[in-house]
Amino acid sequence: MGQVGWLRQVAFGDRPGDEVWGALAGGVEERWLAAVALGGQGHYAAAAGVLGDVMRAGGLFGSLAASTLASHRRQLGGHAAARSLDGRALALVTAAEGESGDADDVDLAGARADALLGLAADAVGAGRLVEARRLHARVEPRGWRSRVRHQWLAAEIALAGGHAEQAVRPAEVAAATAREAGATRHILKSDLVLGTALVVWGTPESVGRGLDLLYCDLNHTHRSGLISLIWPTALVLANAQADRSIAGSENVKDSAKNALSCVLRRADPLGRHLAALSPWIPTALLRSGEPPNADAETNFLTD
Repeated sequence: MGQVGWLRQVAFGDRPGDEVWGALAGGVEERWLAAVALGGQGHYAAAAGVLGDVMRAGGLFGSLAASTLASHRRQLGGHAAARSLDGRALALVTAAEGESGDADDVDLAGARADALLGLAADAVGAGRLVEARRLHARVEPRGWRSRVRHQWLAAEIALAGGHAEQAVRPAEVAAATAREAGATRHILKSDLVLGTALVVWGTPESVGRGLDLLYCDLNHTHRSGLISLIWPTALVLANAQADRSIAGSENVKDSAKNALSCVLRRADPLGRHLAALSPWIPTALLRSGEPPNADAETNFLTD
């Protein structure tokens, strides 16, 4: 396995916790893949510097870099900032030339899907569900990665529209697709979406299944070093426990607090500023005695 193959395993496969710092001196594909991996590990500042350089180079990887940076901004609550980047990603891929057919969607079709799905996620975060549905319908997923993200957005649109029961099936499809691909980070994100949908649905059976899934998901995100997924998983679980007077919610909330604090320390100044302004990121969790300023069960999922 060469450098690119190994980096794909870190970014999209079963090695998400590997150190990738040495790859930042590689070619454009290596640098983009390393930045994808760093974002999953919560190193947003380091990823932003790399992605900015790759984006300015244009072409296919410029588009993929813009979509990736947009995803990182969304994960910190910056949906408006992400929308500008996703628009740039779509413009860059429209102007690019090349072949499609890559198994991981590292091609023109995948880049176009990334940009459109990003724009749909931005619309979900802004409460523009009609726009989100329209953009989602324009996507033609091909490889496993775009199929997983397409199903995430279907679930997230259903959740945002108050139809948690309709979010369960696409989340299950996303989880099955990610498992078939052996993509650890995508498996854990899919399980977070599915667990959230089940808990929000609110039937005794769905809540029990959702809590079990979120407990398992939190353990695996810790073991994989995916800090960007630890805090939303922990916070959804903690809120679900507290709502149902289940013991242990404060311990899980501490896990969310520690992970979010780590993520913000590793973010660049703009990322921290976006998080501080966002109604969706519970930065008040870091100040004792204050409630979170977000509804964790519906608003943290866009990626």
